[in-house]
Amino acid sequence: MAAVANPTVFLLMVSGQIESAQFPEFDDLYCKYCFVYGHDWAPTSGLEEGISQITSKNRGYQPNLVWNFPIDITFKSTNPFGWPQIVLSVYGPDVFGNDVVRGYGAVHVPFTPGSHKRTIPMFVPESTSMLQKFTSWLMGRRPEFIDPKVVARGEGREVTRVRSQGFVTLSFNVVTKDMKKLGYEVSSAAMPNPAAASMGDGLHRY
Repeated sequence: MAAVANPTVFLLMVSGQIESAQFPEFDDLYCKYCFVYGHDWAPTSGLEEGISQITSKNRGYQPNLVWNFPIDITFKSTNPFGWPQIVLSVYGPDVFGNDVVRGYGAVHVPFTPGSHKRTIPMFVPESTSMLQKFTSWLMGRRPEFIDPKVVARGEGREVTRVRSQGFVTLSFNVVTKDMKKLGYEVSSAAMPNPAAASMGDGLHRY
């Protein structure tokens, strides 16, 4: 009987949903998502990006905006460096009816298998002067990123002026395959803030 070949890649399977958001000042919002990952990673199935329906608050009962928008994707890789992040962009109408960005945010896919829930603080870029702020409000063109993926990268972020605004809650179901066979052990310790944690805190090569 032939020996089973050693795997050359490991798999990361991610499902879940963008559950809800809290934006006290805004209503009638929708959400876009996309994944950012390293050069050694490649999606094998599922969707890398998507856009939700528009949702409204249930006045007097539920102040949250509920999407329950599904996420489902599988990646393959040989190296945990560049572990995938999900980037969220929330949009909604301004007083003139133009769609403007209401928040950006990003978080790493949880490193450990199982069910996880994450609440992401959102932010928006700000104009650098009062004149620019007034002009953008008048023209209905608020500051926004040309490519939302910049949110998950460090380059150029230090010169961007931003303001915190709202929260989005996601749920993840994470399954990994063949990581241990490639020499990577995923720790079972809870990681309260994976977006800020080092890869070395959750993955150990032995």
